[in-house]
Amino acid sequence: MSHYQVLARKYRPQTFSDVLNQEAIIATLKNAIKHKRLAQAYLFCGSRGTGKTTLARILAKALNCQMLTPECEPCNQCTSCKEITSGHSLDVLEIDGASNRGIDDIRQINETVGYAASSGGYKIYIIDEVHMLTKEAFNALLKTLEEPPPKVKFLFATTEAHKVLPTILSRCQRFNLNRISPELIQNKLRKIAVDQKIEVDDEALRLVATSADGGLRDAESLFDQILAFHNGPISAKTVAAMLGIVENDLFFALDQAGAERNLALAFEISDQVFSQGKDLVHFVESLTEHFRNILVLKLAGKQATYLNLTDEEKKKYEASAKLYSQECCLTILDFLVEAQNQIKFSPSPKVTLEALLLRIIRAQSRIPVDILVKRLADVEQQLKEIPAPSSPASIPMSETPSTNKPLPNIVSTPTSTPNSPLSHPTVETQSPSQPVSIIAPLGTISEDPTPTQADLGIKEKKVKTETQKALATPSSTSVTSKETQVEAIPIQSAKQSRYDTVLQFAAIELEGTIQKKSS
Repeated sequence: MSHYQVLARKYRPQTFSDVLNQEAIIATLKNAIKHKRLAQAYLFCGSRGTGKTTLARILAKALNCQMLTPECEPCNQCTSCKEITSGHSLDVLEIDGASNRGIDDIRQINETVGYAASSGGYKIYIIDEVHMLTKEAFNALLKTLEEPPPKVKFLFATTEAHKVLPTILSRCQRFNLNRISPELIQNKLRKIAVDQKIEVDDEALRLVATSADGGLRDAESLFDQILAFHNGPISAKTVAAMLGIVENDLFFALDQAGAERNLALAFEISDQVFSQGKDLVHFVESLTEHFRNILVLKLAGKQATYLNLTDEEKKKYEASAKLYSQECCLTILDFLVEAQNQIKFSPSPKVTLEALLLRIIRAQSRIPVDILVKRLADVEQQLKEIPAPSSPASIPMSETPSTNKPLPNIVSTPTSTPNSPLSHPTVETQSPSQPVSIIAPLGTISEDPTPTQADLGIKEKKVKTETQKALATPSSTSVTSKETQVEAIPIQSAKQSRYDTVLQFAAIELEGTIQKKSS
């Protein structure tokens, strides 16, 4: 039984031309080899599965290749290339930075760096995951890295370049590797399927390429897993069941449910996701990608050639884009991004998912803000066009009917008992015999409802009213009753109560003054 080798190792690039989507970096390295302008250290940065360690190995083979091609490609036929490919070369040392991260490991490198290469070429140190080295280990490497011996090269690879000390970065030529596009990954998987004589749908390959998130090694590992799961022809349904991916038809049904106001579908989708054991975070991410595609088609239309969609899927997305407005898509994307963090820590993930789906379905029935603003502007314009009502003709004050009721006539009647001079006077309402007009004093009444000292009858030392002077004559002692009639004055209804209060205080004070003088 032959030893099985996984697809990621079996189809690993062995030349510069096999590396995908790194043309600028490859051209720089080839020109450096061709013109012998090699730096003492190179740092390859990028996400997982983009070819950092692969590029370091290919560069090491090109530097020590005995039959280098005119295109500066390693031949992979000479002894040096074969030893480096198998990992048995004495001149190329590959070190795991996560396991050999201490200062003692770096000191060992410093001790052996002075030995010449056995083949007469370059002595190369490849340190993978270099960001895992300790600060002391980095500092111990500084001197050697800045002034290495001749024919010694350092090749570093890391996914987290920000953790590498700036003093190390300044001594290296840094290359940032690009993510691999889904189209390139899909083409590579197609070649692998043809070489392995496997029947697979294009839609299935697209799902695998999309799930890889820009990493070729991830795509090859997923494809290897699918081959072990299913022996016959591979379809998109098989890939979705294997990877736990929710099919796009479910998302398109959600779009249609929003147009039909079918809120019950939210609970059906939630139950289906939980019963099949789908990853909720991955489901929300797929839903976010779905609405992102709708928004891209909404904004860019047919010019959105960068969407990794088949012709059939693009037609479905164009139909769904007609169901949403631009503002609605942006709103849905906002709370989908928030939901990715909320659903991780939610005590009731199913309820959270149901609420999220209900919110998406209801979003279609909401009136966009721009339409509301336009409607308000139209209403405001219509109100401006309505002519203002003409003001009624002014009516003379004498002809204006008084709607205010006149105050009742207040008559002061002194007490008939002479023995009780301090008894309170009684106020009765009778038909007036000699009305006394008090309109003149109203001209000085303040709009403030609080009675003043004059309103309350508090006398000042130097001021006497005409009423007090008249009462000082002997004829005032024979007065048994006096009546006051308040004529109706056309004043504003809002101030009527204030004037009524002041008039009542004045009438009562006048009555008390008359009684006092009479006694």
